[in-house]
Amino acid sequence: MRISVIGCGYLGAVHAACMAELGHDVVGVDVDESKVAELAAGRAPFFEPGLPEVLARGVASGRLRFTTDMAETAGARVHFVAVGTPQTAGSHAADLRYVDAAVGGLLPHLSDGDLVVGKSTVPVGTAARLGDLVRASSGADLAWNPEFLREGFAVADTLSPDRFVYGVPGGEGGERATALLDEVYAGPLAAGMPRLVTDYATAELVKVSANAFLATKISFINAMAEIAEATGADVTQLADAIGHDARIGRRFLNAGLGFGGGCLPKDIRAFQARADELGLESLAFLADVDAVNLRRRRRVVDLAVELLGEVEGARVAVLGVAFKPDSDDVRDSPALDVARALHGLGAQVVVYDPQAAGTAAKLAPELAYAADLEEALAGADVVLLLTEWQQFRQLDPAVVGALVAHRRIVDARNVLALPAWRHAGFEARGLGRP
Repeated sequence: MRISVIGCGYLGAVHAACMAELGHDVVGVDVDESKVAELAAGRAPFFEPGLPEVLARGVASGRLRFTTDMAETAGARVHFVAVGTPQTAGSHAADLRYVDAAVGGLLPHLSDGDLVVGKSTVPVGTAARLGDLVRASSGADLAWNPEFLREGFAVADTLSPDRFVYGVPGGEGGERATALLDEVYAGPLAAGMPRLVTDYATAELVKVSANAFLATKISFINAMAEIAEATGADVTQLADAIGHDARIGRRFLNAGLGFGGGCLPKDIRAFQARADELGLESLAFLADVDAVNLRRRRRVVDLAVELLGEVEGARVAVLGVAFKPDSDDVRDSPALDVARALHGLGAQVVVYDPQAAGTAAKLAPELAYAADLEEALAGADVVLLLTEWQQFRQLDPAVVGALVAHRRIVDARNVLALPAWRHAGFEARGLGRP
């Protein structure tokens, strides 16, 4: 099938490449000429494991191409809209300008029987509005097919998701949309992937509800970390104990520096803003979820200050600035926030990240960036482990101790065996751990 993907950022580039991997003829459209040039050459403009290989195969096969010309979407049967929905300036509400512009730009190139498919995370009610516009202007149908990608696993999550959700209109339009999406995803569906067909509003709520639940779970265990710090309890043991309850589960019940990135913080704030617009208090608790998450950043700064005593001029080795491992994404990164805060207090902050140093340097050029781990650690007065890259999980206290000026470390992701570090002479602190 011929498919177009409008918006070739993180979501769109991955989706376009994976649709070509499934055997479709795909054209990706984006307004950023430099990004399009990179993608057209088969090069990923950001770090995502597995994407370079899938992208290169698609371009080399001729099934995948990229352009800045929206007219190239003409003739495709299914058009995926995968543009960003950032926060509105001065507000937590989602900014729908890019979604509206993408759909508006598509309208002249749609034919009767085409299907426009929203992938972007939008406030509930958006699909119904756009569906009316698409049907009235072109006779095409509209569906909403939320994405559930995890950065670092996006290719696998696209090719083999844990579920498909189709938000479709009622009647024949919904039947046509469902049939076309079934054709697009025929391979994964044949492998047994679950498929749920819903109305528009339910499909829009699925992604933001999932993100809100996950954010709440993370902030809950971080709130327990605050209690543990005040009482001498160990939050990691607490998480192990309650995680054995099948109703709760251990996954994502890890206390630490908290969540960040381009989705979770933005989406929970936009979700609450939408509830406010609807006159509902149902999501007021998300403000507390957000507040707990942000407090973890301040707590790590406080721990570093406690260990240092004198911050002015101290050399701080920051290990990791990506918001999570296996990514170069520093959007709303807790790690980058901590690094910048310590720089603002007068510390000499030296950052090492296996992938995210380049993207971080664009946002925080005031920080120093080391070429390797040894350079970052050399002469450090305190070490902060802020992103749980596997390389950092495996740090050897003896090796680190031989490089630093003072044996002090803050494990902000609770991935190190602190007793071993203390045995090696380190003042070692974690979050919610005695």
